[in-house]
Amino acid sequence: MKKTTLTVFSLFFITAIFCQEKGNKNDFQEITTTIMLYIDGTANGEPEKLEKAFHPDFNLYSVKENDSLRVWAGSDYVGRIKKGVKNTRQGRIISIDYEKDAAIAKAEIVIPGWRIFTDYFLLLKYEGSWKIVHKSYTWRPYPKSKE
Repeated sequence: MKKTTLTVFSLFFITAIFCQEKGNKNDFQEITTTIMLYIDGTANGEPEKLEKAFHPDFNLYSVKENDSLRVWAGSDYVGRIKKGVKNTRQGRIISIDYEKDAAIAKAEIVIPGWRIFTDYFLLLKYEGSWKIVHKSYTWRPYPKSKE
């Protein structure tokens, strides 16, 4: 329950800070919902939520430790989410910026004891809804406790 309360509070806080005057506030909420489908779907083993959030042809991009580009097919990524298997991932939206039918968003995903990911999304609104069409990410090690 604490995670849900914190997430809802965070969303309202983000809305207050980043909502654009000239944009459609419904678009901001729809983008937030799309990113939360990704965050909740990966944390709770709900691949159907990712399928709603992502365009079917999206890819993920990151830089490997040997400084080469990794391109990962989105269908493979979604296929790795095991239905009904929850994990310790904790996600939050950092920022959202949009204009008309294009948006960028930044999220942080913490996997305690392992890594902290920073995700960058490119979203487009077409056929009446926002979809993630591109995801780039990086990560850093989870800090070790000082005990």
